[in-house]
Amino acid sequence: MDGIINIYKEKGFTSHDVVAVVRKTINQKKVGHTGTLDPDAEGVLPICIGKGTKLADYIMAEKKGYRAEVTLGITTTTEDSSGEVIEVKPVDFDEEKIKAVVYSFKGKIDQIPPMYSAIKVNGKKLYELAREGKEIERKSRTIEIYDIKILEFLPPNKIVIDVICSKGTYIRTLCSDIGKKLGCGANMSSLLRTMSGNFTLDTAVKLDELKNIVENNNIDSILITIDQVLSDYKKVRISPKATKLLHNGGKIYEYFFAEKYDIKKGENVLVYDAEGVFIGIFKFDFDDSKKMNCVKPVKILL
Repeated sequence: MDGIINIYKEKGFTSHDVVAVVRKTINQKKVGHTGTLDPDAEGVLPICIGKGTKLADYIMAEKKGYRAEVTLGITTTTEDSSGEVIEVKPVDFDEEKIKAVVYSFKGKIDQIPPMYSAIKVNGKKLYELAREGKEIERKSRTIEIYDIKILEFLPPNKIVIDVICSKGTYIRTLCSDIGKKLGCGANMSSLLRTMSGNFTLDTAVKLDELKNIVENNNIDSILITIDQVLSDYKKVRISPKATKLLHNGGKIYEYFFAEKYDIKKGENVLVYDAEGVFIGIFKFDFDDSKKMNCVKPVKILL
């Protein structure tokens, strides 16, 4: 069994909990997730099965979508509602002012990761240090907010926002930074992941539903094949003469291409053998010494 299952992670489960339940339910050893969701968060969590685990980095690198409730005026140790309250301030619930601040975060911004995160420093996770009462200096990272919208104003001190962002974005920190810019502080009081790359809420399956699907021998109805996950990539088919070289992960020159392809140098493509078997992700390149196009293996998925 190789591919991806789009799981709806419910509140109370860690991402590792979900992996353990899926592994047991489908009776597969090789199972992994594609980006941690906090126990209090819920929503889309693509789970990789078998050879699909080789795609985890690619899925994690895709855009993410979130819906978050922001509670203004209350600052916590964890930047969400699970932490201890550090400070409480009055909130000037001026909708136009709030809009201006929220929308100012659109684009590339520098973000300092929270202490309560799984980032490792000198071999130790930040949240482990935070639980010991330690706080260390963290370097800011450039992330991108592709889109941010206010869905609801909930007086006297809450708003609901929708965010489309790059890998590595901490929504908790975004909520906290919105509060700082407003001058009253804030924390994230709920979080729903609405999207992870091409995986969305409308196709996400809860763990109880997964069990029923497996019991009815209908796993194929929700298992997304590896090349379907990468459907946005262009495809290159190789002629029968290069089958052995291709299966061994070699560089393939264009005289072995099944047809001519108009693909830019450096672009990742999906490569198939003459029988239509998906081999893996290759980089489309131009060999200056031979003055011809070629594809070089990036990730073999045989």
